[in-house]
Amino acid sequence: MPVTGRLAEAVADHRAGPRPLRELPAVPGVEVTERWVPGPPGSPEVRVRVYRPAGARSALPAVVWIHGGGFVLGNVDSVHHSAARAASFASAVVVAVAYRLAPEDPFPAGLDDCWAALEWTAGNAKEMGADPARLAVAGASSGGCLAAGLTLLARDRGGPGLVFQHLSTPVLDDRLETGSMTAYVDTPVWNRRLAQESWELYLGAGVGDAPVHASPARAGDLSGLPPAYISTAGLDPLRDEGLLYGLRLAQAGVPVELHNFPGAYHAFGGPADTPDPDEQHRIAREHLTALRRGLHPAGAGNTGGPDGAGTI
Repeated sequence: MPVTGRLAEAVADHRAGPRPLRELPAVPGVEVTERWVPGPPGSPEVRVRVYRPAGARSALPAVVWIHGGGFVLGNVDSVHHSAARAASFASAVVVAVAYRLAPEDPFPAGLDDCWAALEWTAGNAKEMGADPARLAVAGASSGGCLAAGLTLLARDRGGPGLVFQHLSTPVLDDRLETGSMTAYVDTPVWNRRLAQESWELYLGAGVGDAPVHASPARAGDLSGLPPAYISTAGLDPLRDEGLLYGLRLAQAGVPVELHNFPGAYHAFGGPADTPDPDEQHRIAREHLTALRRGLHPAGAGNTGGPDGAGTI
């Protein structure tokens, strides 16, 4: 949903909870179930949706899938199709998380919910037909920030072990000081004004410097993190923080694949007459292929293609 005014107004006008699973369209070839899993201590349970290729008989890698929305918008419904496509294309169990949103629940609530979902996935992998030794995280936009935060938490807490992180046009740095963040003050989809408000709502009042698990670009040490795929968009104010984070991962010895798509807006969206369907399909296919390659580094897995031209 494009935001033309303030994020706080969009929250008031357009916030909606997830619909019942039975009301969402079935996805051919993918089994979808919904679970409530233990939340962080003293917090509510966390809703997750589990996507698995129908008929898969072997243990598959598992991906915790985190939706975007500037930390304040979106819900697990918004990634229903992308999570199902990822499960099918990448031969994986995808666990999409309905985490708590700011401003009602500022940091660390959303990250804590995603951590609870990751721990549940690791502990219940075999029940889902997943391989606990092949766990990954994936997120777009603010979901990419939460996914990157999970990799830091998993390293700092000694597990669960992660084999891959997939970050699409990620939010990574609350300081808003990069060249692209300074330049793109009124771009479609996302811009500096929205980014600043998003961080204010997410972090809450009086935080000061954001913790590194909230703002991964602040982490001084990126060593020991899982291999990464990072995509950025050339006309996105978040472009440079994604590029710089990828460079720092590589300098820290982390295998990283980094792709900037010139001429694209944040999340590969834009005005209705802007996105080129062929380019959208190319971007979607690359994202899916990168995910499959990261989960099946020896080349195993489904060799089919995405069922549409959407983005991840």
